[in-house]
Amino acid sequence: MKKQKILFVCSQNKLRSPTAEQVFSQYPGIEAMSAGTNNDALTPLNGELVEWADVIFVMEKSHLNKVRGKFKKHLNGKRVICLNIPDDYDFMDTSLVRLLEARVPRYL
Repeated sequence: MKKQKILFVCSQNKLRSPTAEQVFSQYPGIEAMSAGTNNDALTPLNGELVEWADVIFVMEKSHLNKVRGKFKKHLNGKRVICLNIPDDYDFMDTSLVRLLEARVPRYL
């Protein structure tokens, strides 16, 4: 069976999206990656990553706007879902993990 490829996007790719990548890469049938919209992100978002993903989860509306604006030609009918998770959490914060586990699975 083909794994579903999901991409998590935040600003710096240091806290929220790497946490989501770590949590969901444990799920059966899921391949997860993460990136950031800022140029100085640990893994900057690029067209190749956008094309790779089946579903893209962004943490905030600003990320949604950046993804749609900068990578429009790579989106081709892909779902981009805003999780509305503010930058208030540390990496692998238990509250963040619970929030992700509550909001993401319904879209998978």
